[in-house]
Amino acid sequence: MRKIFMDNSLPILDRLDRRILRVLQDDAGLSNLELAERVGLSATPCARRVKRLVTEGVITHQAAMVDPKKLGLNLTAHISVTMDRHTPDRFEAFEETVLSLPEVVDCCVVTGQSADYLLKAVVRDMAHYEQFLLGKLTRIPGVTGVHSSFELRRVVTRTAVSVPEE
Repeated sequence: MRKIFMDNSLPILDRLDRRILRVLQDDAGLSNLELAERVGLSATPCARRVKRLVTEGVITHQAAMVDPKKLGLNLTAHISVTMDRHTPDRFEAFEETVLSLPEVVDCCVVTGQSADYLLKAVVRDMAHYEQFLLGKLTRIPGVTGVHSSFELRRVVTRTAVSVPEE
């Protein structure tokens, strides 16, 4: 039987697993048959490998990339948020609220700067951003500071992570 995890709890990925990950990150919409052909496997072993990668949490989800501008969402803001207290309850409440805000497409807890969180919000325009900022974000209990920067032009948009070689 194949050992699934090494001592550091990382799944063991062979050459074919890594190839599957690279191909799926490029196009998650491939059928299993198309994927199998691209990685040099037959359909059934390929499907088994993908299922294992999902079960082991290597593949967390698959999604369609949407161009926000095609939906009238023309402004992207990067927002630093500072909290009043650094307590688990305060952070949990903030994170729960942020999860419910459809404008927020990314949220990270950060260190090494004055902010506690970095958010990325996508909105129609500056008026929509103002409504989001004043009507939602700054009303979250504990938010004491917000600093916004706006994208002028996106240089790189990448969802794929570099899959290390064996």
